[in-house]
Amino acid sequence: QVQLVESGGGLVQAGGSLRLSCAASGRTFSTVAMGWFRQAPGKEREFVSSISRSGATIYYADSVKGRFTISRDNAKNTVYLEMNNLKPEDTAAYYCASARTSSSSSRSTMYDYWGQGTQVTVSS
Repeated sequence: QVQLVESGGGLVQAGGSLRLSCAASGRTFSTVAMGWFRQAPGKEREFVSSISRSGATIYYADSVKGRFTISRDNAKNTVYLEMNNLKPEDTAAYYCASARTSSSSSRSTMYDYWGQGTQVTVSS
């Protein structure tokens, strides 16, 4: 059974920064890609960023390019999302996900395990 536990969410003012972490267990972490998604109230879950198993291939949603950075530490079974210059529209529950394959992907159907989410709230 794969477990993903997110942490690092919170309340921050616009322009501020947060670093999300996702600790994984139950699967060989270094063999699969990882992703971050988010869901705001009343909206569908949307892709934020993904990283291949080696870290060589990274994708970002256009809305976060230049502000968010995804990274992973395979020795610690952890994936990170560094979020800078946060905006009120970044307010959402953020979920990490473990992919079915080693390839980075923006498609939610490529992920088979999900964390419980961590709330990020950005005040204006």
